[in-house]
Amino acid sequence: MMALSDSNQTGTGDDGNAEAGGFIRLFAPAKINLYLHVLGQRDDGYHLLDSLMAFAGIGDVIAVRAREGITLSIDGPFASRIDAGGDNLVLKAARALRSATGIKSGAEIILTKNLPVASGIGGGSADGAAALRALARLWGISLDKSAMAALALGLGADVPFCLEGRAAFVGGIGEEITTAPTLPDAWVVLVNPLTPLSTPAVFKARTGEFSPSGRFDAIAGNGGELAALLTERRNDLTQAAISLMPEIGEILAAFEVLPNCLLGRMSGSGATCFGLFADEPSARDAEKTLMAGKKWWVKAAALIGDARDLDEEGKV
Repeated sequence: MMALSDSNQTGTGDDGNAEAGGFIRLFAPAKINLYLHVLGQRDDGYHLLDSLMAFAGIGDVIAVRAREGITLSIDGPFASRIDAGGDNLVLKAARALRSATGIKSGAEIILTKNLPVASGIGGGSADGAAALRALARLWGISLDKSAMAALALGLGADVPFCLEGRAAFVGGIGEEITTAPTLPDAWVVLVNPLTPLSTPAVFKARTGEFSPSGRFDAIAGNGGELAALLTERRNDLTQAAISLMPEIGEILAAFEVLPNCLLGRMSGSGATCFGLFADEPSARDAEKTLMAGKKWWVKAAALIGDARDLDEEGKV
């Protein structure tokens, strides 16, 4: 377990909101960009995006309990690949919440890192959002929604969406969130080549024209109907990501020949890709096939439209 103490944070907190064992535990689900269009670029260099974002039933876990100071410990299969220093979004979230409220309480924070790092599925963003929610509960803080969203945006473009916890069309640089139509019951298989990919590098490598918005009002009744809607849209960063990491193209090609795979696509700026499946048995079969002979991270999970009531194992 990697651990770091932030000696600049002092004070004690009230553990009256803590669950069994003194810890409040929250699930931090992976996010998936079902499509991602780049609409333009601002004068400050930030790109304007339009994306339909949802969640998967797999993710990290944040646990917090009251103590003096702010400490962060990291365990889990990807603990050794994450920076536990001051740039960690979990520590940034704790600092931002204390600064915004003036509270002096402290917390012991444990991050169980189950998701690959720098992988396009919002692991750090989900962790930061879960930390905000967990610490607000621990410290008895009640900020209005707009104030909490502003804190989240200060941490990163995907953090407001992860904080919202529902499938949504996300625009601007991440601050424009519009609830999406209800998603159908479906499953995804996530595949990552276990090599981090830099988001700024992918955006720098992107070429071509900007795209129009891809938003829609239709409600997909099943996975096949959702795939049909998504096929009319795309991820505008795919070719740029493949130019930097050709293995992404190999993963997408593997999805194309899988039985029952309705759609294969890259999420975010990569390198994780997902295959969309109508049901769990199809996804589990694909998971086994993709794991054979490859040193990829492969996980099947339910597609989640509303992650607000998930337990720490990602189940409703």
